[in-house]
Amino acid sequence: MIVLAATPIGNLGDASRRLIESLENTEVVVAEDTRTAAHLMRALGIENRPRLIALHEHNEREKSAELVELARGTDVLVLTDAGMPAVSDPGYVLVEAAIAAGVDVTALPGPSAVLTALVLSGLPTDRFAFEGFLPRKGRAGALRALAAEPRTLVFFESPHRLAAALADARDAFGPARRAAVCRELTKKFEEVARGTLAELAERFAEGARGEIVLVVEGAPAASGDLPSAIDEVAARVAAGERLKDAAAAVAAATGLGTRELYEAALAARRAT
Repeated sequence: MIVLAATPIGNLGDASRRLIESLENTEVVVAEDTRTAAHLMRALGIENRPRLIALHEHNEREKSAELVELARGTDVLVLTDAGMPAVSDPGYVLVEAAIAAGVDVTALPGPSAVLTALVLSGLPTDRFAFEGFLPRKGRAGALRALAAEPRTLVFFESPHRLAAALADARDAFGPARRAAVCRELTKKFEEVARGTLAELAERFAEGARGEIVLVVEGAPAASGDLPSAIDEVAARVAAGERLKDAAAAVAAATGLGTRELYEAALAARRAT
């Protein structure tokens, strides 16, 4: 059987009893980083010394078939460096291969940076979408494509790209959209900074340290209020955004037609 096991995202005390029992008894541990897995076992006082096998983004496809066959005869415990395997970490390809081969898959639930950040953000939790890591290239376009998404959005982001990501989010979603930067969750220096995207972009203009989860409020319900939409486009243009891009983003968020809004905003600008 393949056993996906959640590990602490910061605080060692969050390790579940089931995780500890599994580590004490398993013969095989598959880990994103075997050194991290060994360190976790030492920290938890695990005396068992299972076989450690590395599974990461560079070898997951070639290793999965081998691990599936191994799981036919023994439990294969799968860990990532923190949190649940297969959530922006290796594991999905292995699960897919196991299901296709008729090998059972189960999970040991536990800590989740996604859910922890979501509930601490102060933003709506009834509907949300996890977007993983923002792309390194085309980030601004990816965010603009989400401008009309009504669900709360959750992203992972690296500390050295946080400032640019917040600036792009501010431009794509509008400066008044609420958000939260959740840093070092469950650790000693845990921080949850809440505010508008404009405020957070200014606050973290120099970046931040640690593991980052960014939570952004969903788009408001489409209002179809053309005068207000024109004002929003004008505010974005005044902040340095191109009229075409501003009109497209606001149209997506309000449900108005892009061409209609663009021409109305252009006419309003010429009239001033």
